[in-house]
Amino acid sequence: MALNLTKALQMNVFIKSASSALRQECQISTTATCHRISVGRYKRLEGRSQLLTYEQATKPHEIAHWKSWNSWNTSNLLGGRRTQLTAIEDMFIRRFIYGSWFCSVVGEQIIIKRQHNMIRIAFLISKRMNPQSVYFLTGFSEEMLSIWLHCPVKLEIQAVEPFEGFVKVLDPA
Repeated sequence: MALNLTKALQMNVFIKSASSALRQECQISTTATCHRISVGRYKRLEGRSQLLTYEQATKPHEIAHWKSWNSWNTSNLLGGRRTQLTAIEDMFIRRFIYGSWFCSVVGEQIIIKRQHNMIRIAFLISKRMNPQSVYFLTGFSEEMLSIWLHCPVKLEIQAVEPFEGFVKVLDPA
């Protein structure tokens, strides 16, 4: 009897929720709409400058025109193979580069380009780094990634001064 009572209560709740879903109600929304003009933009700070990287300085509706993607591959196209494996490999490559070049990577972008069987990785490093360390880490990274990913890997590294060439200054209002 208790089982029948719980089933009856469940059916009653189901019928009430179904009837409220079928009932049409007119409501007015009073929230402001946020289109592409306000989302993803950085506000100016009063009385001081703000440094933005190239990626942050690009407005959301201009990304497709001014900027490119951080990963170039064709496996995400319809019928492409290895889509999940490619995404995981890209995550692994970024973490490996940040880990082995821990204090030297400048900015947030590590660009990964897949061309045929070769993977090209481009990023910026600080000019303060010792050249012998750069040569060692370049060879070490290329060799280890080539072994793990089973394809040739080429690092394209550019040395820059801190906050030079890749930062836009957002002046105060």
